[in-house]
Amino acid sequence: MQNLTLLSQFSSDLANNSLPNFSFLIPNLLNDAHTPGPLRLQLADAWLQDNIGPLVSNATFQQDGLLIIVFDESETSDTSNGGGHVAAIIVSAKAKQGFQSTALYQHQSTLRLILEALGISSFPGASSAAPDMGEFF
Repeated sequence: MQNLTLLSQFSSDLANNSLPNFSFLIPNLLNDAHTPGPLRLQLADAWLQDNIGPLVSNATFQQDGLLIIVFDESETSDTSNGGGHVAAIIVSAKAKQGFQSTALYQHQSTLRLILEALGISSFPGASSAAPDMGEFF
């Protein structure tokens, strides 16, 4: 908890090419695509453009960065495999362009991928047995 910062710090660090090795960004409730109403996806898209657009345009990120965007839930009518289908997008110069997997992954696989990208080989909890997402690269 001692390393939590405001989103403005991420923007400043990006502008100064001083991002940490790991950043975890969460949009506020207005911009997380959960807000009821017809504008919810437009608000989420605008947040991504404003806050993630500069990241993917950054030359350092384009060399060896990894961005994972994961939605946290599916439609309430979709309960397959304990939680339904959720979208995940992987952005990296090392990722296969346009690749779509047919494999079943859960959030524990995402944690495993993040840890592997950071060079960590010991995986906590269910991530230790989670399927590896190496097929994306």
